[in-house]
Amino acid sequence: MRILRLLLFVPLFFSTQTALAQQKPIVIAASTVLDGKGHVLRNTRIVIEGQKIVRIDPNAGPVDYDLRGLTVLPGWIDAHVHISWSFGRDGKNAGSAGTTQDAAYAAAANAWATLMAGFTTVQSVGSTVDLSLRDAIAKGQLPGPRILTSAEPLLGRGEQTGTPDEIRAFVRKQKQFGADVIKIFAASSVLRPDMLLSQEQLNAACDEAKKQGLRSLVHAYKDAVRAATLAGCTQIEHGTLATDDDLKLMVQKGTWLDPQAGLVYENYLLNLQKFIGTPGFPAADDGFSERLQKLVSISREFMRQADKVPGVKIVFGSDALAGSHGRNAEEFIDRVRDAGVDPMKALVSANSLGAEAMGMADQIGSIAPGLQADIIALDGDPLKDITAVRRVVFVMKGGVVYKNVR
Repeated sequence: MRILRLLLFVPLFFSTQTALAQQKPIVIAASTVLDGKGHVLRNTRIVIEGQKIVRIDPNAGPVDYDLRGLTVLPGWIDAHVHISWSFGRDGKNAGSAGTTQDAAYAAAANAWATLMAGFTTVQSVGSTVDLSLRDAIAKGQLPGPRILTSAEPLLGRGEQTGTPDEIRAFVRKQKQFGADVIKIFAASSVLRPDMLLSQEQLNAACDEAKKQGLRSLVHAYKDAVRAATLAGCTQIEHGTLATDDDLKLMVQKGTWLDPQAGLVYENYLLNLQKFIGTPGFPAADDGFSERLQKLVSISREFMRQADKVPGVKIVFGSDALAGSHGRNAEEFIDRVRDAGVDPMKALVSANSLGAEAMGMADQIGSIAPGLQADIIALDGDPLKDITAVRRVVFVMKGGVVYKNVR
């Protein structure tokens, strides 16, 4: 996407110059550090060389960034976004609008907003457009979070049109496109939870993904949750209407769960008229807002339910799309304030646990020697006031500082 190379030249130039300047170690002073694994470090310093953290040393100096009085923690990981979704010129939901110039600008703006909100890694599921954005950011052509993407998702094709062999071929095709993960739709929605794929089809999809060295993320509700778990799929997206027995089976199988506690439906309500009448949404309200309110409550209740089942591996996924890029952290508030999740547990789900789910625990998700220097700071203590997640005042990704309001 050639237009991407032209976007945000000034931030890109700044980031490049910052990176070139980092030939010497950088020292961050912090009074409170959440290490991403559930521990709190006090009055220490983080030493960075190039892109990585090299040591935690309370005596290191001189200090380059004094973050004392703030809460320092690893950059967050959002396991479920749609980074290229935006509103069009008419103000209406354009979804993932392809490779037009407007769509390219919008995707780049979404990436910037997400990074500024403290999310240094995201998993974008559902569009081939994400591939160009992912590569541009990885090459340093654009500022944004590290992106993993599924390319084209596997939609429920029905018994007649998606044989196991055809599904395996589809998975291999996504690998050739450059997909990092495979996204599978095994059910439609909470309101229409019937399975779109048979057990045999799910078995083929997730087995082939594993053979290709890829993880499989399954959009699933109700019965599809158990079916995807039995198929050996890596992670369940949403999962609403699953039973406690389904969740216990996920624990036995080591399956990850990526539920949402309300942000996605709250965003639809906040931008209701922008979604009404666009593909995938009703032509008029006609009770749609009431259904969305009900879905907010259902989502929060499922989060409470899943949180109470011992051993369920819950990651942080906001399902951010048009209207919620840069507001991903509102999902923390939904989880803690409205669903009763422990704040440290909620934060770890977006740090070391999220990294482990992505197979990247040796690269990101914690503040520890040898890992990427993805570091953010909050004005406030999220363990006491979860709304502090809204106040991101410092963002470093891979040793490059993109935000420092002090």
